Amino acid sequence: MGNAKERIESGKAVLGIEFGSTRIKAVLVDETHQPIASGAHDWENQLVDGIWTYSLDMIWDGLRDCYRKMTEDVQNKYGVAVTKLGAIGFSGMMHGYMPFDGKGELLVPFRTWRNTITGEAAAALTKEFSFNIPQRWSIAHLYQAILNGEEHVDKIAYFTTLAGYIHWKLTGEKVLGVGEASGMFPIDAKTRDYNRKMLAQFDALPAVGKYTWKLEEILPKVLVAGENAGTLTEEGAKLLDPSGRLEAGIPLCPPEGDAGTGMVATNSVAVRTGNVSAGTSVFAMVVLEEDLKAVHEELDMVTTPSGDTVAMVHCNNCTSDLNAWVGLFREFAENFGINVDMNELFGKLYNKALEGDKDCGGLLAYNYFSGEPVTGVNEGRPLFVRKPDAHFNLANFMRTHLYAALATLKIGLDILLKEEKVKVDRIYGHGGLFKTKGVGQGILAAAMDAPVAVMETAGEGGPWGMALLASYMLQKADGESLEQYLSEKVFGGESGSVMEPDPADVAGFDAYIKAYKAALATEKEAARTMPL
Repeated sequence: MGNAKERIESGKAVLGIEFGSTRIKAVLVDETHQPIASGAHDWENQLVDGIWTYSLDMIWDGLRDCYRKMTEDVQNKYGVAVTKLGAIGFSGMMHGYMPFDGKGELLVPFRTWRNTITGEAAAALTKEFSFNIPQRWSIAHLYQAILNGEEHVDKIAYFTTLAGYIHWKLTGEKVLGVGEASGMFPIDAKTRDYNRKMLAQFDALPAVGKYTWKLEEILPKVLVAGENAGTLTEEGAKLLDPSGRLEAGIPLCPPEGDAGTGMVATNSVAVRTGNVSAGTSVFAMVVLEEDLKAVHEELDMVTTPSGDTVAMVHCNNCTSDLNAWVGLFREFAENFGINVDMNELFGKLYNKALEGDKDCGGLLAYNYFSGEPVTGVNEGRPLFVRKPDAHFNLANFMRTHLYAALATLKIGLDILLKEEKVKVDRIYGHGGLFKTKGVGQGILAAAMDAPVAVMETAGEGGPWGMALLASYMLQKADGESLEQYLSEKVFGGESGSVMEPDPADVAGFDAYIKAYKAALATEKEAARTMPL
């Protein structure tokens, strides 16, 4: 504790802040990369005029509250104030669309990754580039706005992501880390910058030609992990800490996406490693040895924070429906006057799922709060259905919803691992789904038919990964790669707790997925017959 206090007082502690879907979290680390303080702010996206969004007030109020709570944690633990930091890094939900005019004013409300309103644009760009452009990518949002004839497009001077926006306002620098940038526009693996051929193809599109800007002019500059991305300005310091205690001049590392911070937090930036982040959304990342043989709409091609090529399966929905059901069980208990600890409730119900039939006994669930491009579903309606003769009990019910949380991910991963035959030595799991020991981990191992590891640090997640990237910028040796830095200086050979796939679970999940695919039309019909 004394060492941590000294680190904070001397202004050498490093801060990572991540804007997640349901929580903004700050993690402060010492020179050994250990978390020494944290703060968090809960928030939820809003559906406004058919668009999933967060307002600017929500963004800034949330950031300030999160930072303030971190400083209060420091004060409570060490009795000191935070006035200076060694470095700061910001990360956030990838993709989405934040366009600004020449005065820095947001032209339309922030359109998040969760929106599935860019199908026409995504399909057209995928065909034009012979490269998969998912609906949630920033370039798909821009091109859809062009195709829709939206008035604001002519006024765009800059567009970026949530992490890029925060970084810009705090430093004045219009930059992105390469991993985050790879969710805006395709990256050339050789140059670790935007694909120049595709930039020219986009500018040459007939619908784009009438605008005075060129795409490269309005995109953020791309930086790789370890580069300096500017310093905290006087104005930025006041935005982050209205109390005025925080000093300007603190160096910032390139802002990254939550996919990149997940890779860093699980030490899975090396070839043939991968990770699965499971929270409100779920995504799997596998660092590739070579390019895929074909273009698959279910697979995104992004990069590590260093610019190495990664195949990504991203699904919009994961634990929201599962959490809602657990909340219903809590309400049931409270109706009997029983106060239930939520962590204990999750643990009990998750472990109960292990007693269920391997194929869930004739039960099916679709956890779609929003659309799910991997399965071609444009609008979500959470749905639970069972056969009349199903084995309807609590164990199967919970197992069904745990399977549902990973079902769409499995569909994408089957393409990557079975069709493309990509080799992966180990997958690291992190996020809320893995907090109950051995349950989510075992089900993911069954979904992938591959070993899954969970580290003790998995609970720290993205903001810790962002703090590690800021530390890497600050402490790396000459020529030291991010992979070397993480393996040698952060994780020190730790490989986590590993679970091998159970063959019976693998067969059961495969049977469940067969039924899941066959009944997908039911989910689509629910959206048609139950309009919002």
